[in-house]
Amino acid sequence: MYKNQKIIVVLPAYNASQTLAQTYAEIPFEMVDEVVLCDDHSKDNTIAVARKLGIKHVISHEFNKGYGGNQKTLYNKALELKGDIIIMLHPDYQYTPKLIPSMVNIIGEGLYPVVLGSRIIGKGALAGGMPRYKYIANRILTLTQNLLINYKLTEYHTGYRAFHADVLRKISFNQNSDDFVFDNEMLSQIIFHGFHIAEISCPTKYFKEASSINFRRSVKYGMGVLRVSLSHLFTKWGIYKGSIYQ
Repeated sequence: MYKNQKIIVVLPAYNASQTLAQTYAEIPFEMVDEVVLCDDHSKDNTIAVARKLGIKHVISHEFNKGYGGNQKTLYNKALELKGDIIIMLHPDYQYTPKLIPSMVNIIGEGLYPVVLGSRIIGKGALAGGMPRYKYIANRILTLTQNLLINYKLTEYHTGYRAFHADVLRKISFNQNSDDFVFDNEMLSQIIFHGFHIAEISCPTKYFKEASSINFRRSVKYGMGVLRVSLSHLFTKWGIYKGSIYQ
């Protein structure tokens, strides 16, 4: 708990058996009340590892629903458990759980309702091994999104995020894609509804066991990001009403 606010960490898992224990060990349980893991039909023994670690809430998808579909299950469960502050942490150990107290403090003190762990502030991304082509694409997409959405973030593509439950209740995240562009649709919804976003510098690690998408899927993701940004802009202009902004 943090000032009588329930803290829930959600873990979107897919083939995370080799990194889950290391990630879980660094979660600050003096602050975190619940951990929810959703396994998106992994091909390894992620569920067995989760149960061995004693994770109370383990959800298993009967078929692969995608990264966005995994998050939908997790956020719905976190709201069902009456979480006040929900942190989405990848169990592949690419992002450090040691930043959770800082993210909780920002939201718990009422400073911002959303916090992102940015790999771009400082030199964390390249120092952590982010492929240069992904870094360049990240910078170009982020600049384009800032211009189209009329906001200012250092990156829209981090997978390390914390939300006040009021934000999740307000936005229609269940209407979003089940694919990777889900993350961008969420941020677009958050900005569209007038919530402010904080960013903190986040070191990151790229290694063999860490999850990543290939070049082809990266291109598909980039096109999806541009579609979301244009939809946001046209909805703001009143040209049409994007379904995710209902």
